Amino acid sequence: MEIRWHGHACFEIRSGITMVIDPHDGRSIGLKPPKARADLVLVTHHHFDHDAVRVIKGDYKVIDSPGEYEFNGIKIKGITAYHDESMGAKRGKVTMYRISGEGISLLHVGDLGHVLSEDMLKEIGKIDVLFIPVGGVYTVDADKAYENMKLLHPRIVVPMHYRFNGLTLGIDTVKPFLDKFSKDRIEHVGSSIEFSREDLPKTTNVWVFTL
Repeated sequence: MEIRWHGHACFEIRSGITMVIDPHDGRSIGLKPPKARADLVLVTHHHFDHDAVRVIKGDYKVIDSPGEYEFNGIKIKGITAYHDESMGAKRGKVTMYRISGEGISLLHVGDLGHVLSEDMLKEIGKIDVLFIPVGGVYTVDADKAYENMKLLHPRIVVPMHYRFNGLTLGIDTVKPFLDKFSKDRIEHVGSSIEFSREDLPKTTNVWVFTL
């Protein structure tokens, strides 16, 4: 399996098929647009920095709602969560995506704005790789991201949706989240990483992507 970061909350996952999650258009948030060709595009919610599907190339299918899906042996489960701590009253709902393939389970929570409930945790189940926002303001901040991480017990946590380089959104950097970990548990993986289940650590480590 290969994971590539395109900035913000946009990730490309290759596992038999190519999936892109939450594409942004680049320009509107101060970044370069993603350069990717996909079979499947997953959209967690329809805000401008997460649903620019037009920038992705290929003859792809778009999934933007809860439910259970399967493509070429890859299982995808969309689970409802909220963009704020008021059950979506401020910013609406988001769809978290649990993706399973090659014996690896991943969870991308989109712009999650709250601590996950017991019912949500049961629906998610056990995961290996967690993609979670850490920048605060519009999503959970470093503290709540860390709290959610402890509830989910992933083997890898990937911080996203934070301020870096030219990003124009007024959110925090990744540093407050990384400060919660010892340096030996943080791995800077570049823009992409290829791995198998056997490569995953037994305790939670952090993968920090760069463009």
